[in-house]
Amino acid sequence: PSAMRLLSYNIHKGIGGRDRRYDLQRIIDVIEEENPDLICLQEVDHNNRRSRFHDQPRVLAKQFNATALLCQTTVRLKTGSYGNVIISRWPMHSCHQISLRLVGKKPRGAQMVVVETPEGPLQLVHWHLGLAEKERHWHVNHMLSHHLLRHAAELPVLVAGDCNDWRNTLAAGPFARHGFEQVTAPASRFRTFPAYFPMGSLDKAF
Repeated sequence: PSAMRLLSYNIHKGIGGRDRRYDLQRIIDVIEEENPDLICLQEVDHNNRRSRFHDQPRVLAKQFNATALLCQTTVRLKTGSYGNVIISRWPMHSCHQISLRLVGKKPRGAQMVVVETPEGPLQLVHWHLGLAEKERHWHVNHMLSHHLLRHAAELPVLVAGDCNDWRNTLAAGPFARHGFEQVTAPASRFRTFPAYFPMGSLDKAF
C-alpha cells in the first residue's frame, strides 16, 4: 500500500510567525513542503479585514489543486467568519458538519467525511476542540458516539485536528474507551506548539 500524508495545521487566520504579520504565502509554503494528500486546517478566515478580506479556503484549495474542499464556519464576526477546512487530493462524499457548541463556551465544530483514497474509503473526522478539559472530553465522547459515525462503522476511521490537549488526557480517556489508538505518539515526537519553539503536542491523530 502507498503511504498517505495528512497534515493538521491551525493557521491562526494566516497571522503568525514571531512578527505576528498576516502572510498567507508563508502558510502555503509550509504546507507545500509537506506535500500532504489530506489537509485539515483550523481557524481559516473568510472575508475578514485582518486577512485582507481573502476567501482563504478557496485560495488554499486552488493553490493545492484540490479535488475536494469542505468548509465549516464555527465563528461568525461582524463581517466575515472563520472555521475548519478539509482540502483533499481525493474525492469526498457523505460530508457532515457537526456543532460541538456548549453554552457559555466559544463555538466549536467537527467535520466528518468519507474520503475515496487509492487504498479504499476512509472515514475522516476533523475538529478544533475547546480550551477546557471537561469541554474537550465532552466533544470527543459526543463525536465518537455520534450516530453518523456509527453508520460508517465498517470503514477505517481517522480523527485529526487541534485537540488543545496539553496534558494528553484524551488518549487514555474517551479515545481508549471507544477503541481508538493515538497515531501521534509519543507526544515528545509530535510537539507542534508554539511553532517557533514547540513544547506541546496539540495537533493529534487517532
